[in-house]
Amino acid sequence: MSYTIPNNSCVGCDNCRPQCPTGAIKLENNEYWIDPSLCNNCEGYYSKPQCVASCPIDLPIPMQAKRGRCKVDIRDATSPDLFANGKSNPFASAIAIWEACNVLAQRSSLPWEIDEYGKACYSRQVNHGRGAIAFHITEPSNASELATELGVVEKLDIRATCMPLIFAAHATALDQPWEQVFTIDDRQIEKYLGLEKRKDLSKATKLTLMKNLVQQTCSLITSLNWPQQGRIRGFSVEGSRLWHLVETHHHFQEDDLGCKYLVGLTFKVKAGIWAQYFLNKQGCKEQTTFYQYGSLPKSLLTTVMSIWQQHEGAARLMLWLLFKTKMGKEQRITVPTLLRVAYGEEKVTLACRKREERKRLLRTFENDLEVLNHYGIKPAFDPVTYPAAIQPLWAKLVDIPEDPDDALEFWIKDGSAKTSLTDTAPRGKWNMLMNARILSFTLPPDWEQQTTTSQKKQRTTKNRTKSKTTAGYLLGEQILQARKNLKLSQRELAKMAGKSQSWIRDLENGRLKAKSEDQVVLRKVLGIAG
Repeated sequence: MSYTIPNNSCVGCDNCRPQCPTGAIKLENNEYWIDPSLCNNCEGYYSKPQCVASCPIDLPIPMQAKRGRCKVDIRDATSPDLFANGKSNPFASAIAIWEACNVLAQRSSLPWEIDEYGKACYSRQVNHGRGAIAFHITEPSNASELATELGVVEKLDIRATCMPLIFAAHATALDQPWEQVFTIDDRQIEKYLGLEKRKDLSKATKLTLMKNLVQQTCSLITSLNWPQQGRIRGFSVEGSRLWHLVETHHHFQEDDLGCKYLVGLTFKVKAGIWAQYFLNKQGCKEQTTFYQYGSLPKSLLTTVMSIWQQHEGAARLMLWLLFKTKMGKEQRITVPTLLRVAYGEEKVTLACRKREERKRLLRTFENDLEVLNHYGIKPAFDPVTYPAAIQPLWAKLVDIPEDPDDALEFWIKDGSAKTSLTDTAPRGKWNMLMNARILSFTLPPDWEQQTTTSQKKQRTTKNRTKSKTTAGYLLGEQILQARKNLKLSQRELAKMAGKSQSWIRDLENGRLKAKSEDQVVLRKVLGIAG
């Protein structure tokens, strides 16, 4: 609960402002107001609110939620809205943005340390060990001082990962984002994050949340050492803010008592010096800098805001895959890598030692994969290292027919077979998973990179070249049609070919390509001429 000051009755003694332990009481235009994002009723400091205790007339009163429409004075014009097509928007996808998202999403799961200057620091090597990137965080109470305690990392909010992505999308609309300022207000942020649908949250609660998320994002200080890459010379960035919060403008509505209610926020933001090297159109043309961008789906922001509490691991994976899949769909990501991204090195190490922790982590991981699958980010399991026996149950149930009669026949055959879908996992499943891989993730349509006409022409040329080299190749459509002609199920064909059902499924869906020796077997079983 926060407090507010009725200015019509205030004597202006100014006793309350110096006594506030969080600095929430502000004086603007000879009128007092209490910032709800800072006021916490003096909890953790004093047993009684100090503004009430120090006021000679006990004036500060508990702030009530503002009802009805909010009347706001004329605001400064904001930058154009994002997501003009309603689905996605270009955004800067440089290494600095990716690592910033990892810092805000994984927080204390990352190996933070106290550096030689006594500051909390996270660093890692990049570009195959030839470069390095590091992050510091400023103190919440003093934005000019670097944090010296690791406890400040634990206070970061995973929802703050949405803000650098939104800022990175606004930066792509500027020619020189490291010099130009863009303006964004609470109404835009509310729309991007899907908060306008949250009727359970008051306006003050939403504004407090948005202000905290922006401040946490702008509290990141980055240092980058990048080696020479092609014609582009190496460069270094030392202690630069990822995003500069140039100005925060508060918008108020005043009631009959003179109490000022915060009803709007406007932020003016500028990109750090990293943008001069990674988001420089002119420099990219001259081959002296980079211009790296990707496609930011709006659904990602709203999904993270909705699942961050129940499925934090899925939210972490979703944010990580946004950048990882930009490098190409066929990544062959190992399961240990996904586990470390979703839950941190410490939890994975603990699961390797303790059986109960291992069972709990496996259950959580499979649930998080199911959440990703539900939102259209579908994993393609490697049939060799990640066979059906150790795949999640929800993945095995994909092939169950929708028709009731076909489903009944499916379960009858499943019950009479030596192995069943509902059989318990084999012993040593954890050790098998530590060597398992996911071939790729099928992405939702709004995640796909927007391509230009020239890129489409290049891809068409490549496809024509490939079609010449794959003449006579056994395609997934041929396998599917031949199997249906013979009235065989995927499981029956898999047994005849000596393979797994998931391998057949991946072939038919085009996720895998059969080796030449496997093609010979399939042609023989299905009666397809060579």
